Amino acid sequence: MLIDTHAHLYHARFADDLDATLARAAERGVTAVIVPGSTLEDSRAAVALADRYADTPCALYAAVGIHPTEADSLTPATLAELRELAHHPCVVAIGEIGLDNYWPRIPNRGWPCAEPSQQRVALEAQLALAAELGLPVILHDRDAHADILDMLRDWMHGHPERSGTLHAYAAGPALLPEALALNLYIGMDGPVTFEKAAGLHEVARQAPLERLLLETDAPYLTPHPYRGQRNEPAYVAYVAERVAALKDLAVETIAAATTTNAQRLFRLYSARN
Repeated sequence: MLIDTHAHLYHARFADDLDATLARAAERGVTAVIVPGSTLEDSRAAVALADRYADTPCALYAAVGIHPTEADSLTPATLAELRELAHHPCVVAIGEIGLDNYWPRIPNRGWPCAEPSQQRVALEAQLALAAELGLPVILHDRDAHADILDMLRDWMHGHPERSGTLHAYAAGPALLPEALALNLYIGMDGPVTFEKAAGLHEVARQAPLERLLLETDAPYLTPHPYRGQRNEPAYVAYVAERVAALKDLAVETIAAATTTNAQRLFRLYSARN
């Protein structure tokens, strides 16, 4: 039994074969997938998918939020609609939210990207929304490790019930103790299967089993041996196998622990009830 805690299944690359994709996931033991939003439109789509696939062998849940690169789109009206969407019983988190210092520095990228100052405002607003609704957060952190940990430290101060996951954790082993001290979970994705990803290998070894989550980030971050192809939830099994090897544990142990972790953080037992 596995749970993929991060897959963008509303992406156009799944438009023609989503049913088959979910059937393959179920065959590999994936019983649930969390679909996070990155724009308001994506958040609507995530909720619609979770509603449609609520009672299937691979059940879908949703998270709603505005990705940091889209932070300039977070108007009061957008925030109000996210709040409304978050009341749907399939919504288990606010996300994908966070900070991204990588893309604003890339010249000639060919698409608009919110500046870091806009990202901070949007993250603060969405953290406040998560606190208001009592939901965990799914966090995007790209080249912004110290900044996002500082903001999370302020958000969590005096509120031990607040928590979330660092999606596709990339801060390395040096910042792992600080992330764990903030009651955060660590999302492991396809890159942990790459031969040269020594830093991620060390994170997988050091992270406590009770704080690990498994993800695909489908259609991105495809694990070995399918690197370069479209990622999909069934491939979370390869992440589980690699983490198991790195921790010298049975893959069944990794699957059981990470499933329990996902159920605990996102309260999947109580979702839709």
